Amino acid sequence: MTGVASGTTLGYRRLMSSRHRLYLLLDQGIGAGILNLLLNAGIAWLLFRGMEVVPLWGQQSIAGDTIGTAFVLPFLTALIASAVVRSQVRSGYVPAAALSAGSALRRLPRSLAGRGTVLGLIAIVLAGLPTAAALGVAGVTEMAFREFVFFKAAFAAVLGALVTPIVARVALAD
Repeated sequence: MTGVASGTTLGYRRLMSSRHRLYLLLDQGIGAGILNLLLNAGIAWLLFRGMEVVPLWGQQSIAGDTIGTAFVLPFLTALIASAVVRSQVRSGYVPAAALSAGSALRRLPRSLAGRGTVLGLIAIVLAGLPTAAALGVAGVTEMAFREFVFFKAAFAAVLGALVTPIVARVALAD
């Protein structure tokens, strides 16, 4: 098996066509990023609209929301995007694509809830906690409401653009 640099460890090049790669980039990457940007701006507005400033730590806080988003977004994405991708495979919009034998993605649980839980926990460790810690190290103690809405939307857009293609790639092989 060749290395990650060629993409075969994740099963992308050997088993996927350029149509698959374009689908994962545009539909599941950029599309998911835009959707999560808009959706999470709305969620931030709804949940925090009574606050003039949002503290970094506390019951209703930047860190708590960031860590929570890091779990909830991949969890819900595993449930929703997997169903969408499976439907698109059935309808012929995009063909199914098997994962290579050595793909790390094969280790994800078969159940969508299990898959979402594992991806959510990974996202907490790789994105949620480091982002909250980086804000603290940078001296952020609070954000104005509007600034927080933009921050949450941007965080979710980037996370969604990274997680959704992974979820979709596994769903192409389901």
